[in-house]
Amino acid sequence: MISPHFARVANLVTGRVSELLFAPVCVTNDRGIVITSSDRDQIGSTSDQVSQFLRVPFRLQAQTGEVIVGEPSGDEAISPRLAQVLVELVIHQTTGQARSIYSPEVKHQFLADLLHGRLSDEVAIDQAKPLGIDLSPPRAVILIDAANFVLAGGNSETERRRAQLVIGSVVSFFHLPSDTICADLGEGKVAVLKASDSKNLELWADCPPSGECTSSWTNLTALRRAADALLLRLRNDTRAAISVGIGRYHPGVRGLARSYQDAQAALSLGSRFQGCNQVYCLGRLGIAAFVGIADERTKIELARYLLSPLDHEPDLLTTLNAFFTEDCCPSTTAKRLSIHRNTLSYRLEKITSLTGLEPRRFDDAVQMRLALVLRSLAEVQPVSSL
Repeated sequence: MISPHFARVANLVTGRVSELLFAPVCVTNDRGIVITSSDRDQIGSTSDQVSQFLRVPFRLQAQTGEVIVGEPSGDEAISPRLAQVLVELVIHQTTGQARSIYSPEVKHQFLADLLHGRLSDEVAIDQAKPLGIDLSPPRAVILIDAANFVLAGGNSETERRRAQLVIGSVVSFFHLPSDTICADLGEGKVAVLKASDSKNLELWADCPPSGECTSSWTNLTALRRAADALLLRLRNDTRAAISVGIGRYHPGVRGLARSYQDAQAALSLGSRFQGCNQVYCLGRLGIAAFVGIADERTKIELARYLLSPLDHEPDLLTTLNAFFTEDCCPSTTAKRLSIHRNTLSYRLEKITSLTGLEPRRFDDAVQMRLALVLRSLAEVQPVSSL
């Protein structure tokens, strides 16, 4: 016997899935009998009597059934894999709402408030729990600009559907249990609060997990690789140009707002100076990061990060400073340091191998010179007072 509660939730799932996929949808009970359908004439039929594009298990408390989706009729082709992700998301959202007073809009607003720094740690943690959002793992923000895809829908309902498609693709890529850490921020942008500790980024890391995040640049390379792979998935699923900005990890719940600011800055500057359809992070923006970022603390942190491979190489730092003092002239630099020009060339090549920046290339030289100046400034005057 189907309970009224099961039938009511099944009806909500049917309507939402049909609306998202532009497809006929029905839900069957555990005996394969259609109990709710977008085509009322199918109610009471058996599962083998309805058109089938996709079948997804549906469970609510002790009762089970299936969501059966027919062939989508919309203009956009949707892969069975992505369609299944969307159906599973709808089931999760709808059954979650059946147990809670909170709607997806409430969750999106909470995440928006969190990312804009409007909530204290205590308030954020209290509000996150009933929404099913776990803020305990270290997290960094991945900001997705899918405006070319989402806003091309032409109306608000289609835009909402397309944003959900983007979120579904993210959930599928990271194998997330739900979409609780994804927020539709409007205007075609989606934020993802990605767990950024070594364990959760192991697939994209060079080394095995080595503990928790210890600085704002920890695991950034792995996070960037994950974002590169995610971008390929999103472009494949949407067939549209998409850009992704990566924020660094910052400790504490309020650190998510700083990570979001990083991602925003990287996305804005990267799109402007490097073109769209790419992944951007502060450490890879070159001179644009020093020029375009207003926050002095972030600039100094970036300077320290770029030069950190030389922290235990005092001879290389001395060489680099002398090279710039001598206007990048090898002969006068070698004379100033009392070394052979071949030794100077060897040191400059080692600096390049360690930092990824070439002091003899103009753009890299400017970036390294700015980094040296900013780091020296911070040593003389504490960051907090700048």
